[in-house]
Amino acid sequence: MEAPEASFLELVRQRERGKLKLYIGSSAGVGKSYKMLQEAYDMRRRGVDIVVGFVETHARADTEAQLRDLEVLPRRRIEYRGVSLEEMDVDALVARRPQITIVDELAHTNVPGSRNGKRWQDVLYLLDEGINVVSAVNVQHLESLNDVMQRELGVLVRETVPDWVVAQADQVVNLDISSEDLRQRLREGKIYRAEKIEAALTNFFTDENLSTLRELALRETANSVDRAREGLIRREDGPGGAGLAPRTVDRLLVCLSSNPPLSRVLLRKASRIAGRLNSDWYCVYVQTPDERADRIDATVQRRLVDNIQLAQSMGAEVVKLEGTDVAATLVRFARERGVTLVIIGQSTRSRWHRLRHGSVVDRLIAGREGLDVLVVSLFDEAEATLLSRADLP
Repeated sequence: MEAPEASFLELVRQRERGKLKLYIGSSAGVGKSYKMLQEAYDMRRRGVDIVVGFVETHARADTEAQLRDLEVLPRRRIEYRGVSLEEMDVDALVARRPQITIVDELAHTNVPGSRNGKRWQDVLYLLDEGINVVSAVNVQHLESLNDVMQRELGVLVRETVPDWVVAQADQVVNLDISSEDLRQRLREGKIYRAEKIEAALTNFFTDENLSTLRELALRETANSVDRAREGLIRREDGPGGAGLAPRTVDRLLVCLSSNPPLSRVLLRKASRIAGRLNSDWYCVYVQTPDERADRIDATVQRRLVDNIQLAQSMGAEVVKLEGTDVAATLVRFARERGVTLVIIGQSTRSRWHRLRHGSVVDRLIAGREGLDVLVVSLFDEAEATLLSRADLP
């Protein structure tokens, strides 16, 4: 069987822009950094010019041992609020220009003063410079899973990676480990320091949480395989092997309302669906006369802007439309842009209001425009209130 690093090297040789290989794990401690360094050492022995751009060993002896005599790029020191902090030196890495670099912790937020705000932006910059990257991320850091983490695990993840960044990976590898083996690694002090072990076992590293995270990580890896397979089929089915076969869903749109907490749920749902279908997607906000900037609460306006920025970070094309009839405006836009799937949240209007005036949801479903409509069931009012008050990234 061909070694994983060998298949990645084949990808590396295919085009000038850098290739991205991504390890996805269910949580800290599954061995992502260890595996990347092991792979780096194996490729170095085969004559590949590879540099460790940034790896955080967290003082784990097994991981530090994997550094061996690998070339490690010196870190850049940045002064911030009277403290000297270390970050990956992106400019030095571009100047060094290795064939492949190892860049750990894709979701990391860089210190102010760095070239980019997030490490995933550093990685995209390196790829554009023609440098191939091997990186890693835990599944809970995927932006579209943010609400799932909070709702199912009670964890608010502040550092996230847009799903479209993961979707760009040329190779995705899941590092899976059983929940009990991972808990045993934790007990042995191979993940956290001794004073944090008991709290971690009781809170985050429970069998139920780890099982949920393992399932999500496996599902994300499976989705990446499906995207790669579809891409191969599309290339082979076209004229001369270079054309595109029709997609199941050409384009989809998600309706952004002025109710920001619920909109975040919809955006993450749409991002996941667009990724699985390998489809372009739009985030559409229809501004009615009653929702002009001078007529809605300043807090709602600010959160609406935040959600627009969130949609853009997820890879959506954000479109603002104006109209008195929201449903008709959406249908007209869908027809013009070739949208075949509309994602919308269930109506929050009272039953009396819906009976008297109808709702956007009802009118889209009853329409005869050939649109598929997915109505997303939103969480309860208490969770919406919690989300609206949370300082989400």
